[in-house]
Amino acid sequence: MFGIDDPFIWLAYLASILSALGCLVYGAYHWRGGDEEQTVKSSVKKKVTQDQ
Repeated sequence: MFGIDDPFIWLAYLASILSALGCLVYGAYHWRGGDEEQTVKSSVKKKVTQDQ
């Protein structure tokens, strides 16, 4: 098919397509709203200063 006789080449194409689809499904499943505030857990407290 398409002039490619080696089954390992077809497996590489199939793995590439399946991994892309897997990434899309994972991203859609774990989608978060863009404007929501995300909390970051950190043991280091940062001091905010303003330049004047």
